[in-house]
Amino acid sequence: MKLQVTQENLNRALGTVSRVANSRGTLPILANVLIKTSNNRLSLAATNLDIGITHFIGAKVAEEGSITVPARLMQDFISSLPAGVIDLTLDENKLHIATEQYQSTVNGIVADDFPAMPAITDGTHWQIDGAKLKKGLQQVVFAASGDESRPVLTGVLVHSSGGKLYLAATDSYRLAEKEIGSSKDDVRLLVPATAMQDLLRILGDGGEAVQVTHDDQQVLFQVGDVELVARLLDGNYPDYRKLIPEKFATHAILKRADLLNVTKVSSLFARESAGSVTIKVDEEKQALSIRSIASQLGENTATATGKITGSGEITLNSRYLLDALQALDGNDVSFGFNGKLEATCLRDAKTRDYTHIIMPLKS
Repeated sequence: MKLQVTQENLNRALGTVSRVANSRGTLPILANVLIKTSNNRLSLAATNLDIGITHFIGAKVAEEGSITVPARLMQDFISSLPAGVIDLTLDENKLHIATEQYQSTVNGIVADDFPAMPAITDGTHWQIDGAKLKKGLQQVVFAASGDESRPVLTGVLVHSSGGKLYLAATDSYRLAEKEIGSSKDDVRLLVPATAMQDLLRILGDGGEAVQVTHDDQQVLFQVGDVELVARLLDGNYPDYRKLIPEKFATHAILKRADLLNVTKVSSLFARESAGSVTIKVDEEKQALSIRSIASQLGENTATATGKITGSGEITLNSRYLLDALQALDGNDVSFGFNGKLEATCLRDAKTRDYTHIIMPLKS
């Protein structure tokens, strides 16, 4: 293998793929990145066996070839080089890297030992607007569980319903659902949240279309010159829509900034009680107040005014409430619940394309 590539392109590709290289795995080669020439382009790939990412970049290829090299070392080294042209030459299992000022050799492992990147030969194909997918992931993926004892909740559900396409994630304490487009096909994919976080990093700000191909076992996302393939999770996702109330006995419409500020202040006094705050909605005063108590520090009550229907009280985790408010977009937020033991629902007051549910704490 002999080629020339720019430092900028190589550094960007290494930054994309090296995140999934696993240095703690049982297979040492999984800590490596596969560097391979293909049709006068250079491809870089890494995998942890559940997720694989490939990034294609332009290169001036004189001789074809392939090698795997340590991902962490390669990324740190290339990012330290000045902008300009880099010469890569493979001699047996040694990759020689040269610029005007630097001459380095990295010991590699033959590419034959690298796991084959999964391929979907006969799958369903569709596309989605990249900007909508990125925004949806930002609003949903954080609600997925990190508890491996319930693997089905560690995923993000991509599904169609009524001709619309949705993302949903829950850890059983909170739930986020976002409408991201329309769908003619019946789609139901349970993608690991870790893969969706990697996809979120790959999605740029340009909003280009994302090509999606999937079968029963894996899904492939193509974003420009980058491909991400992930193994789908097995299991039945809970019928989460049963949790979403249709009507509310207590409902408030408030300025999102006001509710965010009073929640932030109250959370400072809620650290001793695992973030627990008590929210009181008063129709007569047309106000929502949040009370938190810290036995060592003191207590706090903060109030926001709004348009109130019904009165009631509920205890929530302030961190979950902050996450939900920061994920919302609009100026006004709709906040509703039916009793202190039932779910709280937050939405943008003007649109219904994003729904966030928080389960109450026992007060």
